[in-house]
Amino acid sequence: MGVAIRDILADYKTPVAWDKIPGIAAIDGNNTLYQFLTIIRQPDGTPLMDHEGRITSHLSGLFFRISGFIEKGIQPVFIFDGKPPLFKEDTVVKRREVRERAREAWARAVEEGDIKEAYKQARSATRVDSSIVESSKNLLGLMGIPVIDAPSEGEAQAAVMVQRGDVSYSVSQDYDSLLFGAPKLIRNLTVSGKRKIRGRTITVSPERIILSDVLDGLGINMEELIEIGILIGTDFNEGIRGVGAKTALKLVKKGEFVKTIEKKTPEFDPGPVKDFFLNPPHITGYDLKWSSPDENGLYEMLCGMHDFSRNRVQTVLEKMCVSSDQKTLDQWF
Repeated sequence: MGVAIRDILADYKTPVAWDKIPGIAAIDGNNTLYQFLTIIRQPDGTPLMDHEGRITSHLSGLFFRISGFIEKGIQPVFIFDGKPPLFKEDTVVKRREVRERAREAWARAVEEGDIKEAYKQARSATRVDSSIVESSKNLLGLMGIPVIDAPSEGEAQAAVMVQRGDVSYSVSQDYDSLLFGAPKLIRNLTVSGKRKIRGRTITVSPERIILSDVLDGLGINMEELIEIGILIGTDFNEGIRGVGAKTALKLVKKGEFVKTIEKKTPEFDPGPVKDFFLNPPHITGYDLKWSSPDENGLYEMLCGMHDFSRNRVQTVLEKMCVSSDQKTLDQWF
């Protein structure tokens, strides 16, 4: 998922302490739910579920992570994807096929008792469907967190909001936010902590990327960054086989973007994709208002409907109220 420009961004990622990132965070909702659903699973890959078999991994991730944000002075705004552009359809279809193959492989692994393989395939089969999104919006509403429905890509909407100065930074695991022009991107905010990767435990901490530093450091402009993404491949085009981030950077800096496209993929017109990144659909009539948590509603949803521990929910709510009381009403509500 997302554009693979990591190899040219190493010098521009700055580890950032939690006390250095207070402010309003525009969070890519779909991306965040995908991360929670991928990570919060049983050893055999089965997601957390309530007594009726409804998935609750995303609700657990949202509730406990957001409470941590509030304790640290971060005001989250969640932005959810709208209708994808027509040229994203191929990507959507391919992802669906990959998930279906992974789901079948997961079922086989579970039947064979191969727990390690089952967990791996279950992560690949992760899907954010409409029920996941709607239950997440319901939870966020009860927590008093603003939700915005983007007309198209959530990352694009977040980027525009940072550009306008309405929020402090964009939050996503993907680098597409930079191609959409997000001035400041924070990664690992929703998935920080201890993680097992390839059999070893590592610590994942927040990191900050400033778009102007990337452009100045690489000696390119915004349009050229998008061209690099197009050569590699984005959610909206396949890219050119064998061209990675470093090669794409060299080609673009030598002015060979058009020549390379015409030679390698003559049937592809990069114009619409480039324009979509430069001028994405977005809205400006949003109202960013936070409110006090609906405690009764949260107990009813989390404990009554989804089997959450009442003691754990109570502990989180008490911390949220204490953190909110330490702020002025203007800051929080």
